[in-house]
Amino acid sequence: MQNLSDVLASSSTPQALQTVLTVTTDTCIAISDALKQGSLAGILGMAGNENVQGEEQKKLDVISNDMLKDALAACPAVRAIASEEEDYIVPANTDGEYFIAFDPLDGSSNIDINAMVGTIFSIYHQTGDKPATEADFLIPGKEQVAAGYVLYDSSTMLVLTTGDGVNMFTFDPTKKVFVLTHENIQVAEETKEFAINMSNQRFWSESMQSYVNDLVKGKDGARGKDFNMRWVAAMVGDVHRILCRGGVFLYPWDNKDPSKAGKLRLMYEANPMAMLLEQAGGKAHTHTQRILDIQPEAIHQRVAVILGAANEVDKCLSY
Repeated sequence: MQNLSDVLASSSTPQALQTVLTVTTDTCIAISDALKQGSLAGILGMAGNENVQGEEQKKLDVISNDMLKDALAACPAVRAIASEEEDYIVPANTDGEYFIAFDPLDGSSNIDINAMVGTIFSIYHQTGDKPATEADFLIPGKEQVAAGYVLYDSSTMLVLTTGDGVNMFTFDPTKKVFVLTHENIQVAEETKEFAINMSNQRFWSESMQSYVNDLVKGKDGARGKDFNMRWVAAMVGDVHRILCRGGVFLYPWDNKDPSKAGKLRLMYEANPMAMLLEQAGGKAHTHTQRILDIQPEAIHQRVAVILGAANEVDKCLSY
């Protein structure tokens, strides 16, 4: 069986990008080890401060962010870093070739109940002769050269694309490597499964409420078939389920805070997941456009997200 290094070496992935991916995934292995220690290492609970989005940070949010930031800043191929937990971009090596944006611990509200969490990352090729600025970092998702996530659960899994399909790797704790276990993942165009936070239903637009109501009515409604609902409360978990067995994931705009275009962050949540879904034959949109076509306006920009089975995304958008 091939490991991650074998797969990257046999592909057309540039050597410098291979190095960035290796540093990222090796650090995720260390994060996985820290998660397994849990309360024994005193790493659970709140850190006592908020991130730039005003969200209270968990201790492991801060720990995993620092682990990734330090490892990537020391990598000569990395020009700059953006993270959910950093107010501003972190310039690294001016001579570096790659920007990397990441959510160091997606679903961190699940940490203290020992549920699914993960690290999401997005990589762009960009060079320059001066230290990188935030304006340099604002690149549309369609220009990503790699995207993926590491899922921390009963097994630790890496899901990765470098623009030539989606592969899944499972961490082998005996050899300390990611082993290729699923090649060229494809998402079925049709589905009978959806993921959405139903507690927000009263805040959705009328069209989104109509769409979800038709899903809930099942074979007795306009759709003529029954749907199941699943909700992990971590984007990385819900997207992983879609890549494994199909479905659609929705985090629509709502009027709880009408000034926000959505809940999820474009640069390090929506863009990498959109690239993975499109590479697997699915679709990823906001209410109005393809996610990968969005011109970012800020590192922490939020967007609505509708992604998954191609035909179901189209059906949702038709409402």
